[in-house]
Amino acid sequence: MSATPAPETEPGPLEPPLVLPARSNPAGAGMRWIASGWKLFTRAPLMWIISIVLLFLAAIAMNLVPFLGSIAFQLLQGVIAAGFMVACHSLTQGGEFELEHLLAGFRTRFKDLLLLGVIFVVAGLLIVLVFALFVGVSVITTIMTGSGEGALSTILASSLSLLLGMLVAAALTVPLLAAYWFAPALIVLNGMKPVAAMKASFHGCFRNFMPFLVYSIVMFVLAILAAIPVGLGFLVWIPLAIASTYTAYRGIFTDEEADAPLVTV
Repeated sequence: MSATPAPETEPGPLEPPLVLPARSNPAGAGMRWIASGWKLFTRAPLMWIISIVLLFLAAIAMNLVPFLGSIAFQLLQGVIAAGFMVACHSLTQGGEFELEHLLAGFRTRFKDLLLLGVIFVVAGLLIVLVFALFVGVSVITTIMTGSGEGALSTILASSLSLLLGMLVAAALTVPLLAAYWFAPALIVLNGMKPVAAMKASFHGCFRNFMPFLVYSIVMFVLAILAAIPVGLGFLVWIPLAIASTYTAYRGIFTDEEADAPLVTV
């Protein structure tokens, strides 16, 4: 008699109860998220840098497969981000950052995280299509190739439609990024489904427009500084961006900040 496989059960949430609808924070919270993210980085700087280098090498390896490798890497972005969120969670609890954490998204809620990646990639392609409809295929081809007689004149002649297309694409991209921003954390840490997570993330981002404006300006300035030493500063900037995304998630969607370890009863 063959053994009946045990039913697949979903693990319980790792985080404190969600605050829904998302909390609205003051503008200064943007700086606090960055400062808290920096604290998470300093708790395991070597592991952060090693993980970013490994991710970079994995991206290169996957892109060696023409087209399919690049698409696969894009689809796995949510899965990869989820692993970093689990690592941040461990650091917040006073634990370690282990390379094993980076595989958490492949072991926990992989289907939901992969579906999130599919939604994001498809939506991005639709935005590109909308941009192409405004600009025209010939102009896009000229921009991508940068060659051919009269390339500059073709672009200048289509400057109005190009500008309009860019504005429309930006207007569609911002809500998409807002919907994606916290979705990996909400899926892997709180067990939300992809669409529900994207809705919550979208709401959370736009309820915190001012702190995100402050956050974006400061991170942009830091990105410029990171690029100065031959781009090596991004080995710190990228972990800071990831860790501060987690601390922003904590500040918007939970009852606790990420400055101190969680205390469980």
